[in-house]
Amino acid sequence: MSRENSITNVVFCGVGGQGIIVASDILSDVALSAGFDVKKSEVHGMAQRGGSVISQVRFGEKVYSPLISKGGADIIVAFEKLEALRYLDYLRPGGSIFINDQEIIPLTVFSGEIEYPKNIAERCRTSGADVFPVQGIQIAEVLGNSRALNVVMLGALSGCLDFSDKQWLEAIRKRIPAKYHELNENAFLAGKKAKEPRHD
Repeated sequence: MSRENSITNVVFCGVGGQGIIVASDILSDVALSAGFDVKKSEVHGMAQRGGSVISQVRFGEKVYSPLISKGGADIIVAFEKLEALRYLDYLRPGGSIFINDQEIIPLTVFSGEIEYPKNIAERCRTSGADVFPVQGIQIAEVLGNSRALNVVMLGALSGCLDFSDKQWLEAIRKRIPAKYHELNENAFLAGKKAKEPRHD
């Protein structure tokens, strides 16, 4: 939690099509149901073309701004490895970062302009972050639908926040079509089980 007025600051980042905005909506709903004031902001960028997407959620007794300053995030949930590195400077010293173990190669790498960075999790650890690698896309695919990735990542995140499974699952049902409720409930629970802290 942030030291400022006990506000919790969470950054979701990834690329278009990974369900980042829905994930941040679900967290906002959970925090609202728990009685917190919530503010949220998002930047879609080129979301429809697989571009970078970031969404910020702040909740606490009273929140005045939806924006998280660099160095002010308590938690980053990165749906793609390169995006974890791109937004790492938002994380406060000693903050936590969840990284989906997936590489989505950007056009600049395909064109040869840059190389895809190596050892991203290690670089995040070197910065002082508490890193939680999550086999998110693999878990979602085993469950039968890669689009459940965002809920897998929420399951992993849930272990760091003081909300009940009931609150999470009610918020998930609210945001997800009824025919996908069972899939996403399983995705949440699998993500929660799969959280693996790495402190080395």
